[in-house]
Amino acid sequence: MKVSEITVQDLADYCRIAEPSTADNAFLSQALEASKAYIRSYTGLNNDSIDEHEDFVIVVYILSQDMYDNRSLYTDQKVSLNNTVETILGMHSVNLL
Repeated sequence: MKVSEITVQDLADYCRIAEPSTADNAFLSQALEASKAYIRSYTGLNNDSIDEHEDFVIVVYILSQDMYDNRSLYTDQKVSLNNTVETILGMHSVNLL
C-alpha cells in the first residue's frame, strides 16, 4: 500500500471506529492530510517520494490515531514524538538541517 492510497475509512478501521460519524470522517480526513504534511516537512520528501516508502503508511496511521485520540490542546506539556514514527521518518529524511 502507498500513502496516497490510504482512505478515511482505512483510518477509521485502524482507530477502531465501528461507525464513524460525519464529524469523525471530517476529523480523520484532516488528520490524514496533516500526517502527510508532517511527513513531507520532517523528511523533505515530496508526495511522489513518500509513496515510494511503504513504511510511511504506518507513520500515517500512528500520527492520525494519535491526533484522533488526543484531540485536546497541548499547552504546558512537552510533546514527544512516537519512537516508531521518529525512527521511520529519520531513516528517510533528506532534510538534515
